Amino acid sequence: FNKRHEMREAINQKLIETGERERFKELLRDQLKAHCKEVIKEQGLEHVTVDDLVAEITPKGRTLVPDSVKKELERIRTFLAQHASH
Repeated sequence: FNKRHEMREAINQKLIETGERERFKELLRDQLKAHCKEVIKEQGLEHVTVDDLVAEITPKGRTLVPDSVKKELERIRTFLAQHASH
């Protein structure tokens, strides 16, 4: 657990230092906010629930994450899983 936590912290720190974490969050936030507005406009504010919005934006959010980021996250998960018990 300690090794896994340290690795996660190191990755997070690197993302913060390079500004990638904030840039990525801002990009997703803007695009998902725009998508929410579209859904509300289509369905009408009085007919949309938070659950509706979550159901709509979750798949959209996943598609917005670049394949390169998904592959890197998978490599990190694999590495952490292999080294978690050491």
